Amino acid sequence: MKLRLIGAMLVLADLGGGLISQPAVWAAEPPSSVYTLGQIIQLALERNPTVAGAQGTVEQSRGQRIAADAYPNPSITGSAGPGAIRDPSTGVTITERTIAVEQPLEWPAKRAARQRAAEAGVASAYAALEEARLAVAAEVKVAFYQLLLAQQDADLAKQNLRTVREVADVVQAKVSTGEAARFETIKATVEVQKASKEVDRTENALVVAQARLHVLTGNALGPRFTIRGEFASVRQGLDRQALIARAVERHPVIRRHQKLVEQAASQVVHERASRIPTVSVQGMYHREAGDESLTAGLSVPIPIWYRRQGEIGMALGAQRRAEAERLRAKNELEQTVTQHVQEAQTAYGQIRVFEEGLLKQAKEALDIAQFSFRHGTASLLEVLDAQRVYRQTLLEYAQARADLSISLARLDRATGELP
Repeated sequence: MKLRLIGAMLVLADLGGGLISQPAVWAAEPPSSVYTLGQIIQLALERNPTVAGAQGTVEQSRGQRIAADAYPNPSITGSAGPGAIRDPSTGVTITERTIAVEQPLEWPAKRAARQRAAEAGVASAYAALEEARLAVAAEVKVAFYQLLLAQQDADLAKQNLRTVREVADVVQAKVSTGEAARFETIKATVEVQKASKEVDRTENALVVAQARLHVLTGNALGPRFTIRGEFASVRQGLDRQALIARAVERHPVIRRHQKLVEQAASQVVHERASRIPTVSVQGMYHREAGDESLTAGLSVPIPIWYRRQGEIGMALGAQRRAEAERLRAKNELEQTVTQHVQEAQTAYGQIRVFEEGLLKQAKEALDIAQFSFRHGTASLLEVLDAQRVYRQTLLEYAQARADLSISLARLDRATGELP
């Protein structure tokens, strides 16, 4: 019995010292596919409906540009019918006919403004596509790091369950030899149940994190998959002002709003040019009994009662709204960059605290508890408490690393890609 007790204590010591190990790998059964972060981002950019919708907008704007380049079509009018001269002395009867051709001639300034508006629309659509790709890539990174954290949480929970079960075996052995009260067995059993519930919780969270990443790729990862990778590396010296200047200069959101402002300005020019009436050139051939003629002329609408004041006013309002949206986007971008820089710096500070002291202190506390237990000066529950604190410290350290990675991913999106 003593040999069994000593063996259980040695297993407990080995498990306590092995919680910092290789990166966690989650797989309830052999996975069919293993993906890296780069592979998942590529799949998401190919399959995510957000990107597909932005590509559809680009195609739509291309069609609008083609329509803006088109010339007005001519119109042809024809009529025919029997006709006769009423004078009985002639008795002339013919088929009378009339053919008229009309070609509108669009004012050049109006056509040029429409073309500039269409070009700005195409550029805005391409910027929106780049914005969508940037957003999807950032969402995939966040989901990837959350899944990494869920994997490590599940792995730590399983290791803790194995350790608690070993402790319960040791307690049962001591109760059997009369070295501990039977109540200790109840405590150990409760700890095993709590550890088992924690494993269930982490596995459920793991399934949810996996499903989110699967959806972001358009369900391209398959029914069973796992990921391989690490958290983002620590970056020091994030210059907030430099990142804000970079974002304002090159972010696709700013470029998209700038092109929308240009499009609205061109629409104002187009509506003002539309006050000049469109001239139509006309030609007509007419043949009737006793008469045949070929004529040409012009058709000019006269803007006396209405000179498109309503359309010009709407265009000016749309221009001011576009300018306001551009300013709002710029302010929000500056706020977002500031927020994520602060989050990254906070997470980096927490990581330094863990690496410079907390991890070592928690490990030392566990070693001391195990050493005291071997020499009979500490109880198994004290060892279990030290084990729980050490696991929680490791989990919080992983959470800090995940927070830093997620902040950097969101900062990538806010700046249009970190340098």
